[in-house]
Amino acid sequence: MPAAPPGPEGEDKGGVRAALGGLTTRGRSFLAAGVAAAACAYVLGQSDLLRVGLLLATLPLICVAVLYRTRYRVAASRRLSPSRVPAGAEARVHLRMDNVSRMPTGLLMLQDHVPYVLGPRPRFVLDRVEAGGRREVSYRVRSDLRGRYPLGPLQLRLSDPFGMCELTRSFSAFDTLTVIPRTEVLPAVRLAGEASGYGDGRQRTLALAGDDDIIPRAYRYGDDLRRVHWRSTARYGELMVRREEQPQRARCTVLLDTRRIAYQGAGPDSAFEWAVSGAASALVHLMERGFAVRLLTDTGSSVPGAGADGFAGSQESADSAGLMLDTLAVVDHSDGAGLSRAIDVLRGGDGGGGEGLLVAFFGDLDEEQAALAARMRQRSGAAVAFVLDGGTWVTGGAVPGAVDERLRQLREAGWTALPVRPGTPLTDLWQQAGRERTQAPGGTNGFSGGWS
Repeated sequence: MPAAPPGPEGEDKGGVRAALGGLTTRGRSFLAAGVAAAACAYVLGQSDLLRVGLLLATLPLICVAVLYRTRYRVAASRRLSPSRVPAGAEARVHLRMDNVSRMPTGLLMLQDHVPYVLGPRPRFVLDRVEAGGRREVSYRVRSDLRGRYPLGPLQLRLSDPFGMCELTRSFSAFDTLTVIPRTEVLPAVRLAGEASGYGDGRQRTLALAGDDDIIPRAYRYGDDLRRVHWRSTARYGELMVRREEQPQRARCTVLLDTRRIAYQGAGPDSAFEWAVSGAASALVHLMERGFAVRLLTDTGSSVPGAGADGFAGSQESADSAGLMLDTLAVVDHSDGAGLSRAIDVLRGGDGGGGEGLLVAFFGDLDEEQAALAARMRQRSGAAVAFVLDGGTWVTGGAVPGAVDERLRQLREAGWTALPVRPGTPLTDLWQQAGRERTQAPGGTNGFSGGWS
């Protein structure tokens, strides 16, 4: 938050009436006593009493004038460190006050407005700030609930040394703290298969190209002379070099089921929050392994969606990961009842899901939605599903037979489908999925090394 300009703003434009409204009980008493003494001096003809009355009445008015001017000569700034934190982690907020006037301030009290979920409202008392001086304070905020939380406005209360007047100034600037879902560090797991273009098994697109298939480009300063293509050099009359071989990017779609009817319960330990955290862990893990990843929900919304095919490339992986985590920080239940929109996205686009890894986090699936999920498998090179039963998470009981039936439907369609019980770490399920795919006959679905 940049330093606030030393001018009136917002509710501070109260004029003389607002300044006089800041008189404390002591200041009002002095003013009343001074007026009463001056009136008595006029009636009794006592000049000495008149001087005393004028002094008593003038002192609080002088304090009001000085304090009113001083409050516009104090600048404030706020800095978050960091501005994006996982749920349950702490962030530190740094506040800085600068006295840009030529006079020292009196007593200052700082109060920053923060949402209740981040903790108690912080208050600080500063005794005195010299002319041109600076004071810095800090406080910590923490939330177990993901989301975006505004911090501010910062409120400053000034008091004169005599306690005659107190004035409040509110700065208009806000900052936003983003609390992203918790993520787990997932293990490196290798899945069997022979398809190229994924994980360790990806091939270079030009590696098998013959000499006549090479498309050269003009030589640039710094190019390795060993890459000079002499036949093209002779043809064009200038140095030409072979283009660098480009690897096929391994691609993955992380699908998050957000249907309201698919989950029960609420709070940080609910099934829905586990699914959001699982999706965040999966996309971070896969992007670290070099995958081009996109986040897809049952509503058909895709993140980041900046590229032609909607996948995040390697060059902007850090920014894309941050964008997807910011999206997951505020994702909420959808009112939709089906997965058809997600299937439409997987069908559409050039390469938009026709190959690659599909990792899905499903809530409750009825027979119709299980059939739709089974059809998604046709549009992916490999598919892994984590299925959560809302009733199981609420009661803490065993996985019911209906969930087993849905898992069977998915497995028959080629999914590696696993039930998620309350409190089960995603790390364990990730390893279990890797073992099941490796033990599958012939390494089903033709996926190679996508998890390593």
